[in-house]
This record gives sequence, structure tokens and C-alpha cells, in this order.
Amino acid sequence: METVFAWISAYGYAAITLLLMAGIVGLPIPDETLLVGCGALIARGNLHPLGAFFAALGGSWCGITVSYLIGRTLGLGFVHRFGKRFHLTEERLAKVHQWFDRMGHWALFAGYFVAGLRHLTAIIAGTSELAYPSFAAYAYSGGALWVGTFLTLGYFVGENWKSIAESLHRWVGVASIALIVAVVVYLVLKSRKRAGLKSRAG
Repeated sequence: METVFAWISAYGYAAITLLLMAGIVGLPIPDETLLVGCGALIARGNLHPLGAFFAALGGSWCGITVSYLIGRTLGLGFVHRFGKRFHLTEERLAKVHQWFDRMGHWALFAGYFVAGLRHLTAIIAGTSELAYPSFAAYAYSGGALWVGTFLTLGYFVGENWKSIAESLHRWVGVASIALIVAVVVYLVLKSRKRAGLKSRAG
């Protein structure tokens, strides 16, 4: 983390943008810790509030857009070329698209607050061919809320930001794993229930 803040000291707002962009695409950068630390630097007067906010917002928007484009291009190519080997058929892809039509937009909005899910929701959105205006409306508004929340938290915790950020990073990770496990269990149970109904009907 010291290296991250050394970058910010050396390159300022550009470093915030690039680091958050890389973190959201999937590189191992503690995004929430970075934002909380930037909030503390705002409180000290080392960063301007608007400058830090727009630098972080730009990084989050660029990162989530890159993930979306990866899904939109490479994701579809992978499905068309190798999908059958992994049971990723066109039919299943259509179901994912329908899921996004129903509730996936909100996964894009709230996905920023779940570690490990930010870039994944964007990739799935791209793979399911979610229209860019719909993607942008939910993903960008979610990014603005996420950035504002953690910068504000860092601003108010001030000098205690390091201990707060460490605890936050740990608990966000635990909560994210628990949420992902819960979703997987739900989907497995739902799939089994459907299979049971089909077998009875047959």
C-alpha cells in the first residue's frame, strides 16, 4: 500500500485514475483502501475534494468500461468458438441476457461494493450484449456512489484511516465471499428444483 501512495505523491490525480482503473479491471489493488486513504489526504489538505473525486470517478468508469468491452468482444468470441466445450451454449447466453434485463442492471450498480464482483458483472453485461446506454446508466451511477462513499469515509476518519481501511478491506472481503457463496447456493438449489419439476412432468 505504501507503493500505491508513493505513486499518488509522485503523479497526483493521474495516479488515482490509473490505479483505480487497473483495480477495477481485476489487478490486485485494494480499491476501497485507496479511496479511504485519498479521503484522508483530502482532510489534510493534500488533495482537492473535487480533483480527487473526479480522478477516482474517471478511474472507476474507465475500469468498468474496459471490463464491459472485454465481455462484449472477447467474451462473445470465446462463447462462439469454445463455448460448447464448457456447456456455454447460445441458449444459456440468451438466459444470461434475460437475467440482466430483469435484475442484472442492479448488480452493475451495487457490484462496486462487492470485492471481486465489480469487473465480473461488467464482463457478464458485455457478454450478454447489454446495450451500452443501459450499462452506462447503472454502472456509472453506481461508481459515483461508491467513490463518494469511501472518499467521505476517509475524510471523516482522518488520521485513523489506516486501521479503518484495514478492517474495512478485511470485512468487505469476508462479506463478498459470503454473498458469492449464497448466490451460488441459491442458483444450485433453483437449478435442482427446476430439474426436479421437469423430471416429474416427464
